[in-house]
Amino acid sequence: MPEAHADIAVIGLAVMGQNLILNMNDHGYEVVAFNRTLERIDDFHAGAASGRDTIVGARSLEELVGLLRKPRKVMLMVRAGAPTDDFIEQLVSLLEPGDVIIDGGNANFNDTIRRAKFVEEHGLLFVGTGVSGGEEGARHGPSIMPGGSREAWPLVQEIFQSIAAKTPDGTPCCEWVGEDGAGHYVKMTHNGIEYGDMQVICEAYHLMRDGLGLDDDAMAAVFDEWNGGELNSYLVEITRDILAYRDASGERVLEQILDTAGQKGTGKWTSISSLDLGMPLTLIGEAVYARCLSALKDERVAASQVLAGPELVTTDAEAVLDAIGQALLASKIVSYAQGFMLMRAAAAEHGWALDYGAIASMWREGCIIRSQFLDRIREAYDRNADLPSLLLDDYFRDVLERCQAGWRSTVQLAITLGIPVPALSSALAFYDGYRSERLPANLLQAQRDYFGAHTYERLDKPRGQFFHTDWTGSGGAISSSTYSV
Repeated sequence: MPEAHADIAVIGLAVMGQNLILNMNDHGYEVVAFNRTLERIDDFHAGAASGRDTIVGARSLEELVGLLRKPRKVMLMVRAGAPTDDFIEQLVSLLEPGDVIIDGGNANFNDTIRRAKFVEEHGLLFVGTGVSGGEEGARHGPSIMPGGSREAWPLVQEIFQSIAAKTPDGTPCCEWVGEDGAGHYVKMTHNGIEYGDMQVICEAYHLMRDGLGLDDDAMAAVFDEWNGGELNSYLVEITRDILAYRDASGERVLEQILDTAGQKGTGKWTSISSLDLGMPLTLIGEAVYARCLSALKDERVAASQVLAGPELVTTDAEAVLDAIGQALLASKIVSYAQGFMLMRAAAAEHGWALDYGAIASMWREGCIIRSQFLDRIREAYDRNADLPSLLLDDYFRDVLERCQAGWRSTVQLAITLGIPVPALSSALAFYDGYRSERLPANLLQAQRDYFGAHTYERLDKPRGQFFHTDWTGSGGAISSSTYSV
């Protein structure tokens, strides 16, 4: 048997796995690298890991386990689904009680709940952790969101917090999230917010390109200005860089990219979870559907030849750029607010004690949705840990009030010009719905009672009492069972 001397093993040598290994090694940890395709181990050692004696390649899982000091820590960076389950099943037969299996992939939180139970039943500990920041984050400091077996946290805390991104005051963007699937749920919600954030930026770009007639250089200048103020964020920053980019021949690369987008699942999972929990995640849902619509490229091309819309007349840029920026800021706030509302609902459903201020801090650096006002989100939850919605915090309420006129005029402009802004407009609709004392759901309940005798509650009676009306005079007093739709 080889001597056990390594601190942690990483299985999966795609971009994220390789960069996490290099990051761990930079921080003084000896790492065992393994991949199902053994040639990739050799390529890694000959390439990015060349000359690093404290990155050790294992040729089998048995060898990997033998190289690790106890309690052993094995991190999976493989495709979600069956490949992850396959490795877990192999590892539980090789590891010993007290060892830790870590899933660092984009797993569905329901799978993580199941896996945590399975691993713990074998006497092992399980961590399901979100890792955000992409290739660059994994290499130099990601945001890490671990959950699972609480007893595992002291065993992985030092490694995770060492390699994580740091806030300006040195705080690691990594803290324990909660039991079983909590870490992956928070990462899923992060990705849902990311979907919404990217979509509202794309809609602002669409308005400036087609509604204002701005070229890429002019738009890059606008995003640069926005990034110097309240809209400061990683996604606004990279949008500026993308717009400014030219290839070696001087060609604008952005204009050559096909306008179709896919989605890997986390945005869809976030939307499905919101429906399961009855939480109106409207902006993020529209962001997912916008990607689905973009994928209908051939149909859109054909439809563009036969479906009429308003004449597209460009508008004076000076008059509306500030308004577009206000609409973007307000909608981004709604995206985050909906995400945190969803996490509150999930915490109540699954019994997780989520710290929303700490989550905001974990997203402050290293991750894709890092932005200036995450500090404001942390401060909001510091003021009121039970805050139902960020929209009710004094700071965010004031920003939305200040941006409201520009937000409305931007959506009106888009409608007038026939430019689709599903995320900007759904964010505004959510804001208007959330601030409405009365919504037309009374008519909806009457309709349901009319055609299905589903009953309704009354304003003048205590909640929980249900009534039925014989709307036609021939339905009688019989009602169906009461349920919410």
